[in-house]
Amino acid sequence: MAKKSTDFKVILLGVIYDPKTRKILLGRRENDPYIPKLTWCFPGGMLKVGENVDKALKKMIKKETGYDVKNLGAIFSRVPKERKDFVIIYYLCEVFKGKEKKGGDLLELKWVYPEDVEKHFQTSFNPRLKEYILNLQ
Repeated sequence: MAKKSTDFKVILLGVIYDPKTRKILLGRRENDPYIPKLTWCFPGGMLKVGENVDKALKKMIKKETGYDVKNLGAIFSRVPKERKDFVIIYYLCEVFKGKEKKGGDLLELKWVYPEDVEKHFQTSFNPRLKEYILNLQ
């Protein structure tokens, strides 16, 4: 009998919200090695074994966006239908300093209204996460 893999990856993503403009920051990538259909996404990345979650999230967001953010806490988690070996944890974040500068594997950054976030996604978008984001308005 084949042995099942119990390895999974933890993905940390920042739902970066600007309360002044009431917009959320998205990043665009191409040729994602894990989810081929992934284009627009929330900034973040994969947690490495032994890393501090808060520090890792902030470091990944800074690398991809140029912004230093405040992590306001976990808001949602899920296993996406595209990758059963991923656990994605979403954090509500706000920018407190920095200058916008795309980096990492993001080719473009874009601020969008909460009601327009889902339109940018080519991958599954959870209805509960959508409801949370819509309530940020």
